Amino acid sequence: QVQLVESGGGLVQPGGSLRLSCAASGSILRIGAMAWYRQAPGQERDLVATITSLSSTNYADSVKGRFTISRDNAKNTVYLQMNSLKPEDTAVYYCNADVRTSTWVLRSVNYWGQGTQVTVSS
Repeated sequence: QVQLVESGGGLVQPGGSLRLSCAASGSILRIGAMAWYRQAPGQERDLVATITSLSSTNYADSVKGRFTISRDNAKNTVYLQMNSLKPEDTAVYYCNADVRTSTWVLRSVNYWGQGTQVTVSS
């Protein structure tokens, strides 16, 4: 029904920048809150940043001031601009979104992307 596809990950040196994108496609009526999570080896999947349908944002303390989440509602896309990257940012980054797919059913379904690898290393 709905797919979230992340892109933009890769290998970057410490202090560098990356811009992640997550495009939603399928039977989409409305997209509510969207978020980025990340999971490092041996760690739980942690929330990185959230953005509401009205572009209100929240960030994990570890990325605040360095990362910026944004969205383009016309493109059904959420972005994560990552600056001043550190080795500790190395993880698989996952997109998450609440999606309404039905005109009649007043509920949203939560979807996950497959993840994109971000590696920060010299």
